[in-house]
Formats: sequence, structure tokens, C-alpha cells
Amino acid sequence: MPSSIPRTAAVAAVVAAALAAGLLAGSSASAETAADTVAGVRVHDIQGTTRVSPLVGQQVTGVTGIVTGVRTYGSRGFWIQDPQADDNPATSEGLFVFTSSVPTVAVGDAVSVNGTVGEYVPGGLNSGNQSLTQLSKPTVTVVSKGNPVPAPVTISAWSVPDAYAPEGDPAAGGSINGLQLDPESYALDYYESLEGTNVRVGTSRVVGATDPYSELWVTVKPWENRSWRGGTVYGSYTSQNTGRLQIQSLTPIAQQPFPKANVGDVLSGTTEGPLDFNQFGGYTLTARTLGTVVDRGLERESTDKQHKNELAVATYNVENLDPSDPQEKFDALAAAVVDNLASPDILALEEIQDNNGAKNDGTVAADQTLKKFTDAIVAAGGPAYEWRSVDPANNKDGGEPGGNIRQVFLFNPERVSFTDRAGGDAAAATGVVRGEDGGAALTLSPGRIEPANTAWENSRKPLAGEFTFRGRTVFVIANHFGSKGGDESLVSHHQPPNRSSEAKRLLQAQAVNAFVKDVLAIEKNADVLVLGDINDFEFSETTRALTDGGALYPAVKSLPRSERYSYVFQGNSQVLDQILTSPGIRHFEYDSVHINAEFADQNSDHDPQVLRFRP
Repeated sequence: MPSSIPRTAAVAAVVAAALAAGLLAGSSASAETAADTVAGVRVHDIQGTTRVSPLVGQQVTGVTGIVTGVRTYGSRGFWIQDPQADDNPATSEGLFVFTSSVPTVAVGDAVSVNGTVGEYVPGGLNSGNQSLTQLSKPTVTVVSKGNPVPAPVTISAWSVPDAYAPEGDPAAGGSINGLQLDPESYALDYYESLEGTNVRVGTSRVVGATDPYSELWVTVKPWENRSWRGGTVYGSYTSQNTGRLQIQSLTPIAQQPFPKANVGDVLSGTTEGPLDFNQFGGYTLTARTLGTVVDRGLERESTDKQHKNELAVATYNVENLDPSDPQEKFDALAAAVVDNLASPDILALEEIQDNNGAKNDGTVAADQTLKKFTDAIVAAGGPAYEWRSVDPANNKDGGEPGGNIRQVFLFNPERVSFTDRAGGDAAAATGVVRGEDGGAALTLSPGRIEPANTAWENSRKPLAGEFTFRGRTVFVIANHFGSKGGDESLVSHHQPPNRSSEAKRLLQAQAVNAFVKDVLAIEKNADVLVLGDINDFEFSETTRALTDGGALYPAVKSLPRSERYSYVFQGNSQVLDQILTSPGIRHFEYDSVHINAEFADQNSDHDPQVLRFRP
């Protein structure tokens, strides 16, 4: 390394330590400071052996490399790679040069770059994301053109370690930024050691469908926690799916449409380009050459029809449904209720918006939304569902501002009846008393559980209802717990990542658990179903709190591990939607009906859940 570097090493060390501890303040997501100019450094000198460049904040001159990729949209810039690698596997030979405007270089150009070494944190310093080492404010000289691109590093099942990440340094607040990279031991270290490098993947299975932002996810590990439909199941905080990799294209969509792929399809052939790091998925292969999607024919599931003596109860997050949505969305959701869910007797809906959707004018009623939906169900050949709900107070339940999302019960009156007990408004709490028959009864039906509890601040309050099926009372509690917003991603520089949103869901789960225990204290064998978008995994503290004392059982655990999922996020098939049963419900059939989450074309981003049992 050139002798001029140590003159500013102290400045770089201070910046790097601050970044590692997450202490850099200000609105900028890039760690840069004024420093002396350093000449004659190579790309691997800039990348260094940790996640933070040893030259962060310094001006460098004469950094040479071959252009391996050019991005003309989004974060505009280009990647260079030094064809003369060092012998240290921890130091990347690739580097992103941020130009802000459309670059004027081309792939194959040999360039010499002057610029400022920075650590850009996608999403900002408070996101917890790792940083991307880059050069900014560059001056670029093209030395020659038409040079061969350095041969790609092949990312494969055999090259990616099985262990996900090292434990963060307690002295740095749990950050891994300052730790020496160990690419032979940890997957995140392996990917970091290739940051900016020209990489390739061969034929790989798609584990995250093409999304609206023209990206998909593959796995280079065919056997890793495979779901029975071709995805990768996220089964615990300690069993990360290390083979997942996001794929984007460097070619603008206007020039070449991005292929549509579903989970289980195959991205065939070679996909090659620089390895980037971004806010929405972390390590991403930005493809200069994109493979071909091979359709493996994934089909949407349909659940079994309930028998005459069985009660079918379902939950479905319909993703901000309001009357301004196109009729096609209502029709598609209705067809799913009839054809894929087999017209359940009771259907708990999440994310029903008010009558004018996101228009923020004080409207809270949702009768027009529900009439449009139930009419569509009838038109699709389903039953004439009735509905029960409690309108929220305006803008008090979170979600899209003005939308006033809430849970709603739909029920088929030819199969089940609803016990109405008046008085359940947004502020009134339903309770549990002993009914005339000696069993448990709700004081308000429909009613909300502890709406004044701070656990539900700016969040949806649970909706409780009392139903009767063939003379047997069934209590159903529909939920939409707080979202995971604010949590750090799996590729956070904190390992394990901070999951701050869990605190609220834990309190929400405890409140619902206490309510169920109130029911069971009066009627030990009462049939109680707690269901909805729990926004947390079956192995989480939230679910553990819901089941405390044996009050409930997460029915999804009755499925094989390879079938436990209702949502696909960043290539992980995972559980967010659940139905939990009280001890009196001893025998049931459970089905996570996969009709959305694995598909590029979705009517919602959630898969509905159905449970059938004999009360």
C-alpha cells in the first residue's frame, strides 16, 4: 500500500469506527470527510478486509480497472474491476463509481478514476443496512476501449458457506462492520468479499416471483429448506437461507422487458453482472447478461370443500381493498373465495378500507366496499355473505392514511348465524361473561378487545364475534397485528438484526391471549379461533405469547415444515397469516392456500388460510 496512506489513517479510522457503531449523524447516508489525496491505490486497497473501506473519506487518484457494468437509471454509475487481483480472498476487486448522471463509459473500457471514497448506506444510517463502498464525485479518463471483461466469479451451492453471518461485536453495538471478513465461513462475508465484482450464477430455481420493480430471487442451493412448491422456507431466526440472491437487470425496461417468473420456475443459462448492495434485498446481481425463465407450471391451489357437519373458517388479507379499486380486483378476490377457498362459512378479512379509500376526509364507514365485494362473490357463484365489523375512529388504526383499514367478518347465513349484541363502537371494549346457558358469552358482538390498551395505538384492534353453528357457539377473534416496519433486514450490519417492531406485537399477543383465557375460565372447552394477519412467524415470541398457558395452538404447525408459509419476502417463504385454536378444538384440517405469494400476478400479497373442524 502506498506510503501516503498512513498520513490520513487516523481520519479514516475515526469515520470507519463511527460507521461500524452506527454513530454517524446527519441526513447523508454516505460517510465522507475531507482528507488528503492518496495516489496509486488499487481497488482491493479501497475495499479492504472489512465492510468499511480503510480509505473512507479520502480522495484517491489513478484508480484503474475495466468497466464491467453501466447503470443508466436509479443510482446511476458504473462498476470497475481490477483484472490483477491480489491473493486475499477477503478483498473485493470490484467497485461502484457513483456518477449521479448517466455515465459516458461503456463495458470493456479501461479507465482511470479520481474520486472520494465513501460508504453509502442504502436507506440511510438509521436503517441498519450495511454500506456500499463506492467512489463519488469522480473524474474519469478512458484509457482504452474494447477490453475483455474480467472473468466472472461463479456463485454456487459449493461456494456459499452454510453459516449466515458472524455475531456482531458487542463493543460496536452488535455491528459486524469492523470485523475481518471470513468469506469461507459466513455467507454474508462471502457476498461482501465480492461486492462490486463481476459474478455469475448458472441455472437456478426462482424462490421469489418477479415483483412490480422488475426483480426476482433465485437460490443457488437447490436443497436448502426447499418448500414442496419450489420456494425456500424460512423456519427460524437461526436457519437463514444463504443461497438466496436478488436478480435485477442493467438493461432499462423500455429496451428489454424483465421476464415474469413464479416461484419454482427456473432462471436457465448464465446470469452475469456486478454484485451490488441495495436497500431492498441487500446483495443483488445486477445482470448485464440475464438468463431465460423456464416456466415450471406452478398452479394456484384450491382447498377442499367442508363437509356438512364441518365449519370452515378462513382469513384473508385483501390488501387495502376499497371501492375505487378496479372491478377486476373485486372479481378476482371473489373468485378466489368461491373457487380456491370453497366458500368458507366464516371469512375474516383484513385491510378492508373505508368507502373512499385513501381520501382523507373523515369517512370511516366501509359498507360500500363490503357490498361491492359480497356482490362480486355472489356473481362468482358464491353465497350471499352477510358482514359484521366495527368502524374504527378516523386515522387511529394505522395503515394507509385516510384508508381506515379494519377487520371484517363475512359469514354465510345459510350455514352459520351471528349473535348480535349491540354497543360495539370503536371505543367500547367487549368482555366475557357467563351466559344464560352457563357457557361463555361476549358482552358486545361484534366488539373490539381492549381498544384503549396502548398496545393497539395506531394499530388495528382485534375484532371479536360470537357465532353459532349447528347449535354450538364458536368465538372468532380477527386480528391484524402491527407491521414489521422499522425492523432491520436480514442483511443488517447488526447481527442478529434489531427487530424493534416485535415489542408492540408482543403486547398485542398478550392482550389477545388474556382475552382467550377469560373465555376459557368460564367455559373450559369453548371453541375459540384466533386468526388473521399476525405479521409474525410461527416460531416468534409473538406466537409464543399468543399460546401462553396452552390457551391456543398455532394450527400451521400441524403442517409439514415445507408447507408452513403464507407470504414470500425476499425469496423467503414464511408465515405471517395464522389461525390458532383453543384446546377444545382437538381435530381439524388446516390449509395454507397458495394463490398469491408465489406468483408474479397477485390479487394480494398474502395467501389465505382455511381451517375446517366439527364444533
